[in-house]
Amino acid sequence: MKIRFFGIVAMLIAVALPAAAGDLPGRWTAEFDTPIGVQKYVYEFKKTGDAVTGEATFERSIGNGSVQLKNIKLEGDKVSFDEPLSVDGNEITIIYSGTLAGDEMKLSRTVGEFGTEQLTAKRAAAVPAATAAPTPAK
Repeated sequence: MKIRFFGIVAMLIAVALPAAAGDLPGRWTAEFDTPIGVQKYVYEFKKTGDAVTGEATFERSIGNGSVQLKNIKLEGDKVSFDEPLSVDGNEITIIYSGTLAGDEMKLSRTVGEFGTEQLTAKRAAAVPAATAAPTPAK
């Protein structure tokens, strides 16, 4: 009887782990050093049905801005996506790949043929809903 109970518990854990690993939607932040200086990123992923969309907002020495992420894939704990980059009219694709574990994404970031960097993005706390303004005193 004990063996059967532990078997059922093991199966429940096995089913729950991939679901936890697949929790990509949300806001993620990263700050990392590169050959062109420190870069700060906020990655925002949203899920609608089976589709996952994403946007990156960044601060870097070559400019600040935001861009829609492309080719977002999540298979188990493996995550990958592309960031299009335009520099002086040249289009470069930054390719991200790595693993998702709880509130951390460990990523490898390949910038065209220029190099590869390692970074860790951390899940940001949920942005609190706007609180109602207090009623003015009469």
